[in-house]
Amino acid sequence: MPGVADAIHIAAYILAVVAVAEAGGVVVLWRLLVRSRREADELRERADARNWLFSSGREAVKTVWQTADLVLKEGFGAAVRGSIEDLADWAEVERPDLARVTPDGRVVILFSDIEASTALNERIGDRAWVKLISAHDKLVHDLVHRRDGHVVKSQGDGFMIAFARAEQAVRCGIDIQDALRKDAKRKRRTGIKVRIGIHMGRSVRRGDDLFGRNVAMAARVAAHAVGGQILVSEPVRDAISRCDDLCLDDGRDAELKGFAGDYRLFAVESAGESDLVH
Repeated sequence: MPGVADAIHIAAYILAVVAVAEAGGVVVLWRLLVRSRREADELRERADARNWLFSSGREAVKTVWQTADLVLKEGFGAAVRGSIEDLADWAEVERPDLARVTPDGRVVILFSDIEASTALNERIGDRAWVKLISAHDKLVHDLVHRRDGHVVKSQGDGFMIAFARAEQAVRCGIDIQDALRKDAKRKRRTGIKVRIGIHMGRSVRRGDDLFGRNVAMAARVAAHAVGGQILVSEPVRDAISRCDDLCLDDGRDAELKGFAGDYRLFAVESAGESDLVH
């Protein structure tokens, strides 16, 4: 019987050794798998980074060449300035979702840009122009924020801005014009003149032409304004009719590019008489 007991002990020992070896093998295998997965993740991240850098670098080079070509052909101001038409074209392609701006499905769109910006750039020089654009950008963003608006897109001296209510948009336009006039008076010089157009319509989440139509309409309204003026469409006029301190002229009929028939446009007369900018 002692021989049997010894055999049992030896067998148990062998089984224990095998179990330990298997456990060790599992641990080693697990570590190898973890290491392999980590190395694979690192390789993938490096590859993604290379692809991103390559793509970004290619786009950056493309942008630089395009900008340089534009500067050579049309001057520095052409590369910096934006336009109402460019912003409207951008909105047609990108179709930003403005439904979150307004709770009732209607969005008010304001377009603005500096009148005769190219001539102004040539007159004051590139360095002064860049400083002017930077200050103008800050001014517009501050006043839009104060009126609970949303800058959808800015491009050089041009802005596309969205509001939930027509009153907010009109008052913001007045704020901008008043601030520019006060700045010019304070510095005793001829200031920049901004033209502003405002239109309102239904906002659309998906891509049908209703949203595009309202954006285009707002852009066309702004295109009819002159420096220092705020023009609004008939829907905006109707929406602010109960605001006694917002005065409009009798309006004029205008043909809007891309739209059939005539449209009544109204100039805001209270611009320059408001004390809304503190």
